[in-house]
Amino acid sequence: MRKGFDNERYLAEQASYIRERMRRFDCRLYLEFGGKLMNDFHASRVLPGYDPNVKIRLLKELKDEADIILCIHAGAIEHRKIRADYGITYDADAMKQIDDLGEWGLSVSAVVITRWENQPAARAFRTKLENRGIRVYTHAPTKGYPTDVDLIVSDDGYGANPRVETTKPLVVVTGPGPGSGKMATCLSQVYHDHALGIQAMYAKFETFPIWSLPLKHPVNLAYEAATLDLRDVNLIDPFHLEATGETAVNYNRDVESFPILRGILERITGSADAYRSPTEMGVNRAGFAIVDDEVTREAAKQEIVRRYLRCACEFMMGMADQEALTKADRLMKELSLTVEYRPVLVAARKTAEEALATAGAEDGEESGAGATRGEPTVRCGAALELPSGEIVTGKNSRLLHAATAAVLNAIKRLAGVPDSIQLLSPLVIESIADFKKKTMKGKTASLDVDEALIALAISAALTPVVQSCLDRLTDLHGCQMHLTHFPTPGDEAGLRRLGVNLTSDPVFASHRLFVE
Repeated sequence: MRKGFDNERYLAEQASYIRERMRRFDCRLYLEFGGKLMNDFHASRVLPGYDPNVKIRLLKELKDEADIILCIHAGAIEHRKIRADYGITYDADAMKQIDDLGEWGLSVSAVVITRWENQPAARAFRTKLENRGIRVYTHAPTKGYPTDVDLIVSDDGYGANPRVETTKPLVVVTGPGPGSGKMATCLSQVYHDHALGIQAMYAKFETFPIWSLPLKHPVNLAYEAATLDLRDVNLIDPFHLEATGETAVNYNRDVESFPILRGILERITGSADAYRSPTEMGVNRAGFAIVDDEVTREAAKQEIVRRYLRCACEFMMGMADQEALTKADRLMKELSLTVEYRPVLVAARKTAEEALATAGAEDGEESGAGATRGEPTVRCGAALELPSGEIVTGKNSRLLHAATAAVLNAIKRLAGVPDSIQLLSPLVIESIADFKKKTMKGKTASLDVDEALIALAISAALTPVVQSCLDRLTDLHGCQMHLTHFPTPGDEAGLRRLGVNLTSDPVFASHRLFVE
């Protein structure tokens, strides 16, 4: 894969720019971290070569200068909001972030539960963290926000929040997702510090949209595709254009909130010229680390197709509305894209058609075409693109899901094992299928990806050939994959652990409403 992004250049540019911002104001800097702090797979997909954890590497470089505060919205805890990429709730993700940061040698100074209104689930979350020795602060909704600046910047506004104790000149404020209350926490801290005679200022770290790229650059359009639920729209920053005469890209929420934010900062700090635009407020140097524009354009187009397919599936499941789907379709048309632009989609659909044409025939284990016992005959196809660019396929059988077959075929190809060799003995698969049906009272017998991986690990202990294939599973991380149907929970969980970039057609593989 050609590299389009230079991590080392980015680290040097970003660290230098943050330190320059601290020197400029000669004060404590509260830096709001937008987007994902770690495992930023959207960035790694649209900027090939981007390290998903490069922001963590940046924090390690700034470790001696920085405290970390983690924010989470009480309503997200109460309503059990889910992070789609991990399939876990925001409160679980907050705890995961604390653990993950600890593994990188970084510690969270405190957790702030924002828009606190004594919600039962939020109270339980606070107790759980406090019992584990983590400092927790609660911030109520800010009175007067966003229109009454006099009330916001007062003892009844930001002053009503407890001040989070920090000691270092840089304070990174992060959270598990958008709407976590990061900006409000930063501004509350700036207010308290100034009340104590401590000079403090605010800045924002946001990777997308990339201000130095053209407005309609595919990388920036991919950001719109990634935020369909937030209704984000990229635009030329009018404040920056007026102040400097330079064109810079920002997005609607930052531009709309800038006059309010500038007024609040002016009231707190007494300075009217700290920032002239939301672009100046940011510390984003990602555009200067792009080393191959053609590669990033192509990757971003693929991401837009991927996001369209995801939105179409969410619409079918009732998780996205028509407006989001319409916008996803508009972004596709803006770049003259169709879903066939995704090679694995074409291969998966062709495989499903071939399986349907040969329905009733029995194939080999990893590419069989028989129907699942007791289920209507449904032909499903899967395709997986290997790091070399080669595409392998799989179709469903009475023994294996299509996704399972594709994964097994992929690791055999990577390990140089002939197609004729079966990695899982039919006797083993039959035994597991029998256990699922008879003992566990399951509705289906064929193995999903999660089950097959466990069976593969057991078989590897007895067969060196299987072990050689098992060792190649890590090579699938970041590979593209498509299914002609919604993945089952077991397929989705297994593929998520493998780290493949999965899409599917908005088609149900079964007539059943409940899928185990």
